[in-house]
Parts: sequence; structure tokens; C-alpha cells
Amino acid sequence: MTKIYGHRGASKVCPENTMASYIKALELGAEGLEIDVHLTKDGIPVVIHDETVKRTTNGKGYVKNFSLQEIKQLDAGSWFSSEFQYERIPTLEEFLQWIRTTPLLLNIELKNNKVHYEDLEQKVYNLVNAYGMKERTIYSSFNHYSLVLLRGMDPSIDIAPLYTSNLYKPWNYANQLGAWSVHPPFKSLHPPILEGLRRHNISVRPYTVNKEKWLYYFFQYEVDAVITDLPDLALAVRNGDIPYKKTL
Repeated sequence: MTKIYGHRGASKVCPENTMASYIKALELGAEGLEIDVHLTKDGIPVVIHDETVKRTTNGKGYVKNFSLQEIKQLDAGSWFSSEFQYERIPTLEEFLQWIRTTPLLLNIELKNNKVHYEDLEQKVYNLVNAYGMKERTIYSSFNHYSLVLLRGMDPSIDIAPLYTSNLYKPWNYANQLGAWSVHPPFKSLHPPILEGLRRHNISVRPYTVNKEKWLYYFFQYEVDAVITDLPDLALAVRNGDIPYKKTL
């Protein structure tokens, strides 16, 4: 059965990448969470999407230029709604302390395709293992060098290259990286591509699938998971609570 991953949590109804968003995603039926990790100036993994704090907090500047103490002072919720004014940027460790108490699967995106973070891969890997989440965690990134580095550290972990356009024979590229999963943009997954990935035993988790017609499509093809901002909609479609209306 196709799993449902909440993209940055339940990011249509809560400020993304906050504990409120993760808790809500679980309540709405998500079976996994997709999160993004950067490093602070003092080398602490924190969960935020952008390289800068401007879009999702009341601060300005690059994540890499904030100490943990400084970044924890920022309001990460009011930009979305005053209801969330007390939300803060979580550390990866704080997040792992919570998720390990749930049945949720985890997709960690390493956000180092634009900014170089020293030892990001090792720090994230060590924390995941310390909290007993290794078997439930997928590592993804647009920085495929990072994924190869992770593969060299541990041949048993699931790594998944993210990409933004149609990739020629993505199963061949995945094999080249030592990956058994890919995370493609959903519109690139025409039937021959999905069939090729299945033939080559490559798991596929498209992002970011928010429309009913595309959710129907991927559930029909029984992809491994969909990554969505709307886990409740995805669950309703998967359960057949929303009658099928459209074809692609």
C-alpha cells in the first residue's frame, strides 16, 4: 500500500517544519514525515527548509550564521498565523526525541546543495542512529555527492536522490549512486518511467502531490509513497472517501 508522507509536516494548515506541523500531520493520517536539515553556526542540525530564516521566521540571515541559542529566539509560527506565535525552529535531536515515540516513518532531506555544511551527513546519521530511527529513515538530497558519502558510511541505509526535471532512465542513475529509491517531481512520472522503475526494483516517492487527480494516479500505480502537503486529502483519496472524478 502506498504510504503518505507529510511534506514539512501538515504544511497547508500549520507553519512548515515546526512541531505543531508534525503533530498535526500525524493526526491527519500521515504515515511518514519529510523534513529538511541545516546546520547552525555552532554545528547543530536544525529543521528548517530555506538557507535563510527570512521566509519562515521573524529574523533575517543565513541559518549558518546563527548559533543555536540565537536561532531559538526566532518566532517560527507567526508568519503563518498568530495562533502559532510560540513555535520555534526545532533541532533535529528534539524532533527525533518526539518521532521515535510514534509509528511514523521519516524522510530527512539534507539541505546542502547551496551551502556547504561541514560533517552534516555524519552528524545527522549519528543522531538518527542514537535515537533508534535507522530502520525507519530515508535520506534524500539534491546534493547527490552527499548521498554517495552516506552510502559509503552505511550500505544498509535507504538513500534517495531528489531531482527537478525528467531524468533519462532514472533507474540507471539510481544504480550508479548505489540508491534503491528516487524522489522525483510528480509530473515527470509518466507511465513508462513508473514501469521502468518498478522493473528495476527502484522505490519511488514523488513530491509534492496535492491534487486529487494525481493522488488517484499514484495510488493506482501503487508507488511506494507520496509526499504531500495534504495528508488528510491523500488519506481520503486512498480510502475511496472521495469519488474518482478525473483522469489525467
